[in-house]
Amino acid sequence: MSNLKSGMGSDISRRYFLKVSAAGVVTAAALGGGLGSRAAHAAGYEKLTWISPRGTLEVLDDYPYWVAKEMGYFGDLNTAMEPGPSDATATIKMVDLGQADMGYPSPGVFSFAIENKMDLISVFHMGAYDVFDFAFRPGEGVKDLKQLEGKTVLLGSAGWESIAAPMFAAAGADPKKVKFVEAGWPQWGTVLASGQGDAALSWEGLRADWTGKGLKFDYWIGIKHSKLPANSFVIRRKDTEDADKRAALEKYLRGWAMGLEFGHHNPRAATEVVFKQYPIVQKNVGPELGTESQMQLATVFRGDMDKRQGWGWHDMAQWELFFKTLRQIGQLSVDVDAAKVLTNDFVKPANDFDRAKVKADADGYKLSAEMAAVDVEKIRANFFSNEVK
Repeated sequence: MSNLKSGMGSDISRRYFLKVSAAGVVTAAALGGGLGSRAAHAAGYEKLTWISPRGTLEVLDDYPYWVAKEMGYFGDLNTAMEPGPSDATATIKMVDLGQADMGYPSPGVFSFAIENKMDLISVFHMGAYDVFDFAFRPGEGVKDLKQLEGKTVLLGSAGWESIAAPMFAAAGADPKKVKFVEAGWPQWGTVLASGQGDAALSWEGLRADWTGKGLKFDYWIGIKHSKLPANSFVIRRKDTEDADKRAALEKYLRGWAMGLEFGHHNPRAATEVVFKQYPIVQKNVGPELGTESQMQLATVFRGDMDKRQGWGWHDMAQWELFFKTLRQIGQLSVDVDAAKVLTNDFVKPANDFDRAKVKADADGYKLSAEMAAVDVEKIRANFFSNEVK
């Protein structure tokens, strides 16, 4: 595995992060995002820009946004999506520097922002369940993550160790006994399939996407085993204190919530909206696996709505567990009060929409013949068919 970069312990991960950001003002061009500088109008935002943590937008993950765009749920807001660099921490750095308005970090990456005193706050919790999985070559999977102590886990980016390490700790394993190796974006799954490493970090949605690309794996599935949270939307705290920006944020998050509601009612329609935006996604996965990818993500995004107070609601107890886990493994050097870095103040305005209308929009969406032929119930019946047995 000499062609791979060895992962880092949590203390070294922080030094990696600081090394990247310590030069002072980091330009978007230097990070590879190409966003440039943008001045906001007094009334809200000139353009509200959201940045991906993945280095690509050609995925099913962002279906609520594309649904909201197509269905007009953002109203007159001027919005933009940017793929961002593949560096795991870019999504928080660019928000902190004002080169994007909203980022979508994993909780582990968000913890880097907290550790480095970035004044960011999470305003919308997308991942009610843990979205992250571990992939294994068929027949080589484990049900207990402690069995991966002494083994190698492949990552697309070194910064993803901040995602994987807490999962091991929460499962009773010692992350310091796991060798994390950066195998590179986007090929880390292919590297696992080639025989290198023992497991690879994955996530819902990507599980179906990899199947569509011929990568056959067994999975330890976070939805089934992890109690930790997943990615959320973070912004600069000062933007919550500006009345015009706050109003724009409420409207923007309402659009996302409506897109999520639409996708809950009609997975095939939400999938087809993404296919129209990115035909390459349809080419890569096809209608059935594309719909399966959307449904995997939708399950994570929705969580248990009987226990949630709407789309985007943070479960503070879940996040407190996460921050305590990070403190125990040294990924955070201070105790964190979840209520000071997360807010549910945007949940009520984001969910203030006509659900009956959104359901009617979803039910009435005209599907192509290929999408109409997808059997959603069959997908549900085989939802966890590649789980480690």
